[in-house]
Amino acid sequence: MGIYQRVVIAAALSLTFAGASAAQNYHVSNQWKVGGQGGWDYLLSDDAAHRLYIAHNSRVEVVDTKTGKLLGAVTGLKSTHGVALNPDGKTGYISDGAGNSIVIFNRADFSVVATVPAGTNPDAIAFEPATKTVWAFNGRSNNISVLDTASNSVVATLPVPGKPEFSQVDEHGAVFVNIEDKNEIMKFDAAGRKPVATWPLPGCESPSGMAIDRAKHRLFSVCDGSKMAVVDYDSGKLLGLASIGKSPDAAGFDPKRGFAFSSNGGDGTLTVIDAGKSGFPVLQTVKTAKGARTMALDEATGRIYLVTAQFGDTPAATAAMPHPRPSVAPDSFEVVVVEP
Repeated sequence: MGIYQRVVIAAALSLTFAGASAAQNYHVSNQWKVGGQGGWDYLLSDDAAHRLYIAHNSRVEVVDTKTGKLLGAVTGLKSTHGVALNPDGKTGYISDGAGNSIVIFNRADFSVVATVPAGTNPDAIAFEPATKTVWAFNGRSNNISVLDTASNSVVATLPVPGKPEFSQVDEHGAVFVNIEDKNEIMKFDAAGRKPVATWPLPGCESPSGMAIDRAKHRLFSVCDGSKMAVVDYDSGKLLGLASIGKSPDAAGFDPKRGFAFSSNGGDGTLTVIDAGKSGFPVLQTVKTAKGARTMALDEATGRIYLVTAQFGDTPAATAAMPHPRPSVAPDSFEVVVVEP
């Protein structure tokens, strides 16, 4: 082997190991105490404004992601689940599950502008930019409330065949949602306000969180059984099942790095998947904290935010609540920051 060949091989190996090292250095860099009472659900990062919105019990907390300090909260709600933001920079939308409503708020002072009746227990919520509508996915009435942001009124109620979970939009008029109890993804035409496809997810039980790769037209749905289903959202073809941690409830995708993420509350981990490689291999499993099941990605920095708390006893199961969650210790709620 000549000197030139040895140099080329050495350089290639150096780049390979450097890339592997760079890909596997996610770590918990900070923990921001928020406090308060009760449970939580989805998070949303407003990258440009350096804000993190957290659905926390009967309010939405707003955290400054430069300092970790609490800026304020949208209050007076019943049981919040998710947040969507209007690109106007002024308006936000909250799914208030127990209130069966979409709450519209002012992002400048966190005041409530309007409360609009939706279906029963709206859970995930998304802003669809092509039609300037907000889609609230009603977990107990098995339908979707479509809100027109010009009039702040619900202009359509779309039935679905099961329990809708997390959703994504392609920003060109398509809306996707996991149907948790059917192990399916549904695709909707936002302008026509109608379903256009239903795709089964073989090997994916109870899909919950969903992330999107808009460049490669892929969806990442996290499932029970420690799997992430990767789907081509043009054809509906299942491209693969990646291995993740236990009891996931949210997913993320970093378009700059090409990595997909799953936040796993059951074992307190964050799974980092290389979405650019065949078979979607695990790059890293980051230890986070027990109960950190939901997450938000800041695409500008690559940071990942998760939330959890300290837990007490688990109440006895009942017919109304067959899978009760443990109690949450007062004022223990916090944000866990993971850095690349």
